[in-house]
Amino acid sequence: MSLNENENSARGRIEAALYAAGRPLDLAELAKAAEITSERKALSIVRAIQKDMNEKMLAIEIAEIAGGKFAMQLKTKYTKVARRFSLRPLVSNAVLKTLSYIIHLQPVSSKDLADRRGPQAYGHLKQLLELGFIHAERSGRTRIFRTTSTFSEYFGLSDDPDKIRRRLAAPQKRDAQKL
Repeated sequence: MSLNENENSARGRIEAALYAAGRPLDLAELAKAAEITSERKALSIVRAIQKDMNEKMLAIEIAEIAGGKFAMQLKTKYTKVARRFSLRPLVSNAVLKTLSYIIHLQPVSSKDLADRRGPQAYGHLKQLLELGFIHAERSGRTRIFRTTSTFSEYFGLSDDPDKIRRRLAAPQKRDAQKL
C-alpha cells in the first residue's frame, strides 16, 4: 500500500469512528481507529477532515471540544428539522415483538401469530411486509410468513432461519449464565 493509500485508509477509519461513535473521541481513540501510533498524525488527519467537512457539508460538522476531543455532529441550525425524524423508531416495540415471533417460529401462519399476539398482529404483519422484512406465501386460505434477505441485511443476520434463531438465542444463554 502506498503512502497516499495508507493516509486515505487512516482518514476513512477516522471518519467511520467519528460517525459511529455518537460521542466525542480523543486523539488516542482516533489514532487507534486509524491504526496508527502517532496522535500528532491523528490530529493532522482529523483537522483535514474537519476542514473539508465544515466547508462542504451543509448540516454536519466536525467539532473540536474542550480537552482535545472531536465529534461529528449536526450543526445547530438543523437540529429542529432532524429532531422530527430522530424520535420516530422504524417500528414500535409491539411490531418488533411480532417480528421476533416470526423469527423463532418461521414458517408461521397469520392465524398462529394472531392466536399468540392478538388481532393487532395483522396490522404488524402489514407494516413488516411494507418494510420488506417478511414475505407471505399462500397455503390454502391462510398465509405463511418468513423473514426476507432485506430483514437479514438490515439486522446483519444470516439468511438461514436456524442460524438466526441460534444467533438470537446466544445472548439469552450468556445472560442466564451470569445469574
